[in-house]
Amino acid sequence: MNKTTSNRIVIVDDHSLFASSLEKLVNSFENFTVLYHAKNGRDLQQKLVTEPHLPEIILLDLNMPVMDGAETMVWLNENHPEIKVLVLTMEDDESKILKMLCNGAKGYLLKDIHPDKLNKALDETLTKGYYHSEKVAKTLLHSLNAEKKEQPVFKDREIDFMQLACSELTYKEIADRMNLSPKTIDGYRQDLFNKLDVKNRVGLVLYALKHNISKI
Repeated sequence: MNKTTSNRIVIVDDHSLFASSLEKLVNSFENFTVLYHAKNGRDLQQKLVTEPHLPEIILLDLNMPVMDGAETMVWLNENHPEIKVLVLTMEDDESKILKMLCNGAKGYLLKDIHPDKLNKALDETLTKGYYHSEKVAKTLLHSLNAEKKEQPVFKDREIDFMQLACSELTYKEIADRMNLSPKTIDGYRQDLFNKLDVKNRVGLVLYALKHNISKI
């Protein structure tokens, strides 16, 4: 079969045996040919410069020495946004999925994927520009629903308390500043801990900073 017009694939994975097996599998697909594999992000950077052709798609692992998948994804998004990246890993973690997608990955696959689904993922990445597996779709939906959760409503005095809690003042000093009793301040503190589902002042401060209630 003539594959001179095949779509070019690069594998980035530090496990040589897996990479070699994956290369044979991808080469068995009708429209794809593996150019080479790199053992980590740094190795990939060098080969993208020295090899004569850029790939259309990179299959990228996450856990690698020297320069891991997350660092590599950020670099690729900044320097080669025209190359589509599919993450192929054993890491089944929602936070990592979202992080890689936010940094430019076009899909997130687990290494136990069926060969037919991998072929489909490569095809759809070329035709649609991305491939969202059922796992990714659920992760994105979960993230969207989490963002849509109603944010708590704060009283003016609660906001004042959170802003002062972000300072170096003790709770007694905050009570004096707000002209309230320490017992009342304890009530504000516990109510906010419950409302925000945090366990300590650090959690309260992080929430206040994240939501621009206070600024350092």
